[in-house]
Amino acid sequence: MSKKKGTLIALLCGVVVGFAFKAGFDVTYAKTSDNEYCMSCHVHTDADASWKQSMHYSNGSGTVTDCVACHLPPEDVPMHRFAVKTRMGAKDILSNWFKDTEKIDWDAKGELDYAQKIVFNESCVRCHENLFPEGVSDEAVVAHLYYEEYQSKFNLQCISCHLDAGHYDPDYKHESMKTAPVTAGPVYEARAEVTEFANFTETVPGTTAAIRMIAVPGGSFTMGSPAGEPFRKDDEGPQRSVTVSPFFMAEVETTWDQFWAFYNETMSEGRTPPSVIYANNSREDIDAVSGPTPPFGAPDQGWGMGQRPAITMTHYAAETFCQWLSLKTGRKYRLPTEAEWEYAARGGSSEAYFFGGNPKKYSGEGFLKGIFKADTTVIATNVIYAANSGNRTQEPSRVAANPFGLKNMLGNVMEYCSDWYAEDAYSALQDGTKDPKGPASGSEHVVRGGSYASDAADVRSASRASTRHDDWLRTDPQNPKSIWWYSDIKGIGFRVVCEVPDGLI
Repeated sequence: MSKKKGTLIALLCGVVVGFAFKAGFDVTYAKTSDNEYCMSCHVHTDADASWKQSMHYSNGSGTVTDCVACHLPPEDVPMHRFAVKTRMGAKDILSNWFKDTEKIDWDAKGELDYAQKIVFNESCVRCHENLFPEGVSDEAVVAHLYYEEYQSKFNLQCISCHLDAGHYDPDYKHESMKTAPVTAGPVYEARAEVTEFANFTETVPGTTAAIRMIAVPGGSFTMGSPAGEPFRKDDEGPQRSVTVSPFFMAEVETTWDQFWAFYNETMSEGRTPPSVIYANNSREDIDAVSGPTPPFGAPDQGWGMGQRPAITMTHYAAETFCQWLSLKTGRKYRLPTEAEWEYAARGGSSEAYFFGGNPKKYSGEGFLKGIFKADTTVIATNVIYAANSGNRTQEPSRVAANPFGLKNMLGNVMEYCSDWYAEDAYSALQDGTKDPKGPASGSEHVVRGGSYASDAADVRSASRASTRHDDWLRTDPQNPKSIWWYSDIKGIGFRVVCEVPDGLI
């Protein structure tokens, strides 16, 4: 056989093999992209049923939206689509082989934080080119106009408002709350009698709300963290010796039962202009505050209310709650200063946590922690955080109290302080300062304690953070945006302090 003929045969064989490989690849690609194959690989028992109940499957047009239409990038970006398909497929197969699927938190997989990682916004837009179809509501028009104007600037995601489009959730609410829950129980006629500096239960006249208050003795402590504390950040120093006066602090974060009592007495109708609210609530002769407008959706995220901490309200809403509580009881309620908060959280301890221990031992951060799991034995009985929260808030009964008798100072929800946030706030403090109140002005407020979604590194007593006001309102399409409710943060709440009346000590 001549060399030329051999080369030609080899070339033809290569072409045949190439076509065969391409044909086989196309068949395999198509087969592994159909709905049946997706379901055969996934072990989430409710995924199929919830999809078939959703508007992507059950709708008037008869159109069925396939799994890959949402969970892969559009077909017109084939390389990106193939890369994502390969990565997600490999992850699913490995999880199926090596993970205990009974221990997977499927509820957490349905939360927005996770859904944004596996639903592609460009795929939503590829299918839904017309954002203003016939019959769309006025509220939807406002939201979609906002989306068109700010999608690129704020990286807005369709799924933020349409989380139940692909998988039905009977508890998902896409509307303003009509009525607030009413807590059953006796209606208190008078405030609590306080005759000594000791723990007491405040009763709010005319409501069913009661707040257990802990008497926190005054004292001096070292505020901030030492240079060698694991996971320490620059804003936690330099350490300063600070003195705080005695005060009362709520045993737990403000609960939904307590917050709804405030809401039901003070609710502002509809979109009351913020200027009207501010003007009323800042009057010196005020006898009744103007409270929140109705929240959009379910502010508890479907996790439950009752004794769980109230969440998603703004710093202004928390301050207004304190203003209302002061008017109802005749005592001075407010948010804690940052110094009061850290003093109370430490409970007399100078370690990273009031219960002791090394943050590195508790933290789940780092590659090796994927192999050698963090020791959660001690921390899990004292803190609701990423490793034990189930990706949601929990009731106070889940944890032990600190030495002062306070619960959930660390974890569960971040808590507002009255101070403006400054990264160098401690540099401006002098050793021995009494009752510091933080910077005179600022643009964001201090939040403390970490939340149910935080690693152990961020629930240390000295760990600091700040509000991110604009970012937490990123998907709120209203103009002006709400002064009462955040649209893009879940793990934020507050607890109240009460100043000690003159003559009690």
